[in-house]
Amino acid sequence: MASKATEKPTEKVTTDSMQPEVDNSLDKVPTQTDLNTLPVEGLLQMFQDYGVLRVFRTKEMNGDEIKDVYISQSQIRRFSLRPGDLVSGHARFPKESERYLSLLRIDSVNGNSPEKIKERPKFEKLTPIFPHELISIETSRDIFSTRLIDLVSPIGKGQRAMIVAPPKSGKTWLLKDIANGISINHPDINLFVSLIGERPEEVTDMKRNVKGEVFASNFDEPAERHVQSAEFVLERAKRLAEVGNDVVILLDSITRLARAYNMSVPPSGRTLSGGFDPVALYPPKRFFGAARCFEEGGSLTIVATALVDTGSRMDDLIYEEFKGTGNMELHLDRRLADRRIFPTIDIIHSGTRHEEKLYPEETMKQVWKLRRMIDTLNDNEATELVIQRLGRTKDNKEFLATLTDH
Repeated sequence: MASKATEKPTEKVTTDSMQPEVDNSLDKVPTQTDLNTLPVEGLLQMFQDYGVLRVFRTKEMNGDEIKDVYISQSQIRRFSLRPGDLVSGHARFPKESERYLSLLRIDSVNGNSPEKIKERPKFEKLTPIFPHELISIETSRDIFSTRLIDLVSPIGKGQRAMIVAPPKSGKTWLLKDIANGISINHPDINLFVSLIGERPEEVTDMKRNVKGEVFASNFDEPAERHVQSAEFVLERAKRLAEVGNDVVILLDSITRLARAYNMSVPPSGRTLSGGFDPVALYPPKRFFGAARCFEEGGSLTIVATALVDTGSRMDDLIYEEFKGTGNMELHLDRRLADRRIFPTIDIIHSGTRHEEKLYPEETMKQVWKLRRMIDTLNDNEATELVIQRLGRTKDNKEFLATLTDH
């Protein structure tokens, strides 16, 4: 099995050039006679009869940026390549009748020898177990969102977490806090952010403020583009997790992804509430269900947002179908946002299954004491009171210690 050090790419991936869309810019690439090959590196996206490398690190040729390199089915079979593999090699320039560069030689796959990579296990064959290692995201005393999550809805490696969010409740802002908490406290974790049908300005803000790979499709793009973007991220995450790496995907949102599948899958002839095709539920469930912690080592954590109270029966149906499939739920309260109380986390209704596996025994007792203290309060009062108490302490450890005095 490959080690984490060799599996993780050593250079930052430029995600703008990795977007999983068919790019026709290579139509303008002229035939080259003075050069034989070009070193390329990119992520593999597979189709029925061939594969395409989404190149993000290579030289420019005559001012044209190279984004796609053709890879034959025989090369894919020979080296047992899988979607999302990081492939390095040399490509030849296109002939007069060809559109794309063609991969001539494979030098490495995921930083390892192409022959060695054949021995890796398959993601689906690994043994899933309960998350038992905490991903602590508490950073500073003033970032109450991450401090609250660590207290009431802890995230473990391999967690399948859902953030239940009404409109204007601060879910995107919360995702940024989670992403920054992971990158600061756990720099060894491979962090991906998948934005589906998002506003362009939100995409720009996320790319500038998050130290992770951001894959995005804007709301004005077709449904097929949303699906491609999400699946591209998932396959890359699987390739990293199956060889022992810890990976986190922040998905915003599972609701828009399900809507995209509803628009892109062949209709089954049946319709659920709100015009939703039941067949379209399987792909997003497969995405969300990929989150797991492996007994053999490695994990894939998915934190996905689900939209509620939008006035759409389809959105309500999607949430009802996904409710209970995760092992952590974080509920946001619009009423807190209306009162400008942030974070808008509903402490009473949020929680993590088997949280005792993530906390030390003493911390677990203190967290349960906190739960009993706020049980008599209503939703808004509980969150507001805990935020006030958090503001008087420098970290969660000190905050929990104060509970013994009351």
